[in-house]
Amino acid sequence: MRLGRIGYINCYPVYGAIDGGAVTAPAELVTGTPAELNDLLIAGELDVSVISAIEYARHARDLVLLPDLAISCDGPVQSVALFSKLPVARLDQATVLLTASSRTSVALLELLCREVWHVRPRFAQARAEASDLDALAGLPHDGVLVIGDPALLLAARGTATYPHRVDLGDAWKRWTGLPFVFAVWAARRTADPAAVRAIHEALLAARAWGLAHLDVLAERATRATGVPSDECRAYFAGLDYALSYKHLAGLTDFFRRLAAQGIVPDGSLQFLQVA
Repeated sequence: MRLGRIGYINCYPVYGAIDGGAVTAPAELVTGTPAELNDLLIAGELDVSVISAIEYARHARDLVLLPDLAISCDGPVQSVALFSKLPVARLDQATVLLTASSRTSVALLELLCREVWHVRPRFAQARAEASDLDALAGLPHDGVLVIGDPALLLAARGTATYPHRVDLGDAWKRWTGLPFVFAVWAARRTADPAAVRAIHEALLAARAWGLAHLDVLAERATRATGVPSDECRAYFAGLDYALSYKHLAGLTDFFRRLAAQGIVPDGSLQFLQVA
């Protein structure tokens, strides 16, 4: 069995226990960006993975959701942000670079531009990993969507280049009053159900360990990113790794809005049977 995991620190509260040996996962770990893991799971190269919420919606015929496990926020998320040289109201026909690493965040930004801010920027895709941040300055643009650790690093640099920063989790909450689910865990329908359930149990145990050891994980995150440990700890505290009814309300609302525009198929959520 192969289990996908995002390399960003936002996955530390779920995978930190596995990395440290506190919990054993009955699978081979494969690390990648959200977009890479999306493609590998859909291609059948992974059996279970964290996956962008929008990619689950697009491929729900082939996947089942793992219950009570997601990456979400109920307000500011910090690590998914539009960094802009202009106020959002002035981004009509402006050039906005989109990270190639996440598809849910891109869809959310496009939805906010269209439905909330009533602007139509010219979007262009660009790499925006941590090693690419300096190179972005050489690309003509008015704003850039950055996710994950690079967004935390860019925010820490201050407002000299981008005086305007919009947290997309906060923007969604202000618009809908609901949490936003950026990623879920899913398994291929063809994967062995017993093996998937064993992985699911390990992930839940690892999350329980991680949420009880956020200070330890914050220190690890600091070593990995250079972001101060108190900021990493606050970042973890602002994320939610459950998939409760309130999270499902936010997820289905997002899918409903996308389905109305033909971006994802209209359908229902299908969960792994765990009992």
